[in-house]
Amino acid sequence: MNEKEMFALLLELWRDLGDPAFLWQVGALALSLLVAWGTARYWRRLESARSSADYGALRAFGTGSMKRVAFPLLALLLVALTRKLFRYWHVGPVSLLDLAVPLLLSMALVRAAVYVLRHAFSPGSWLATSERLIATTIWLGLALHLTGLAQPMIELLEQVSFSVGKQKLDLWTLLSGLVTVGVTVLVALWLSNEIETRLLASETIDSNIRVVLGRLVKAVLSVIALLLSLSIVGIDVTALSVFSGALAVGLGLGLQKIASNYVSGFIILLDRSIRIGHLVAIDATTSGVVTQITARYTVLRTLTGTEVIIPNEYLVSNIVRNESYSDSRVRVVVSVQVAYGTDLGKAMSLMTEAAKGQTRVLSDPAPQVLLSAFADSGINLDLGFWIGDPQEGTGGVRSAISLAIWHSFSAEGIEIPFPQREVRLVGSPSTSVSPPAN
Repeated sequence: MNEKEMFALLLELWRDLGDPAFLWQVGALALSLLVAWGTARYWRRLESARSSADYGALRAFGTGSMKRVAFPLLALLLVALTRKLFRYWHVGPVSLLDLAVPLLLSMALVRAAVYVLRHAFSPGSWLATSERLIATTIWLGLALHLTGLAQPMIELLEQVSFSVGKQKLDLWTLLSGLVTVGVTVLVALWLSNEIETRLLASETIDSNIRVVLGRLVKAVLSVIALLLSLSIVGIDVTALSVFSGALAVGLGLGLQKIASNYVSGFIILLDRSIRIGHLVAIDATTSGVVTQITARYTVLRTLTGTEVIIPNEYLVSNIVRNESYSDSRVRVVVSVQVAYGTDLGKAMSLMTEAAKGQTRVLSDPAPQVLLSAFADSGINLDLGFWIGDPQEGTGGVRSAISLAIWHSFSAEGIEIPFPQREVRLVGSPSTSVSPPAN
């Protein structure tokens, strides 16, 4: 819009302000917005009271989108109806209502577009928490364009200029650059998310390689989108050399631990020493199943249900006991002591049968009983058996086998000894008591 058109618009608005019928437009517009807001809020409350389990995925998506556009669509309908009535009854000018129609329509379109864009990303992405802010920012830009105030605003922002090194920048260049960077990065993130989803769904590629490729694709596409958007705006990318140098110094000094964790994460994913589903032990008290490997940390779920977050640098620089690195089978030992007069062949047979009676115990290798030591109170027998699901823990199967051994030994009369001590007093002298003196 040029200066003449802008002046004509301002003159028309000023003329409408002087008309007493203009108040009818303001009142009608305010009433339409209030009725639309109240109706939309009441409908959202009714929908929120219903259980989300009653909806399918498609219906939930449609209901969510309608919640976003209910207010502008209802307001648009009421404003359009009011404008038609004003023209039919010749109440007065309708310039304010004419301006409200495209603004409300653009608000509905922007909210719907941002909602659809949000569902293109992961549920925990930053777009989900900033949906309203992004939609409002885009709508304000469209409102300035529709009202013809965009060009004067751009010219005003271009007058605020400054220099960064040899590069001369102005406020409009920075704002447009931020918008361009945001749009290109969003497109890059959406594209990388689609590629990562397809990679993770592939069964022909190793799981760790899939994770590495997905993250590399996201990082490369984000960097390309950033450089491309800066070039489109007209900012010389060589101006970022100072920033990149400062970032390198920061990584070398203050952020070296964070950088080390990220590098260690890629090392773990590439060498496949620890994979998702492995049963690992960090120390004598911390062991569990690996449930997630990120670029900075690894999540370990213990057998008690607690999740332990371990920095990747610790896993690379310390000894980690991986009980399912090449074979998921684990050998478990149950020790029992029997009396010296026991028939060892029968006791060993009963212990073997107790192990074979458990479904978690593997038949190959078969359970085996070994005589480990001749102790003070009896003979030590070790029952060794293998299980294929160590992530389920060993306490339950050890307890079940020990209980079965106890019952079978009790039924066969096999004694499980316990330490006994006999104390004798040898040669204790008699004590004589002399009578008291008179």
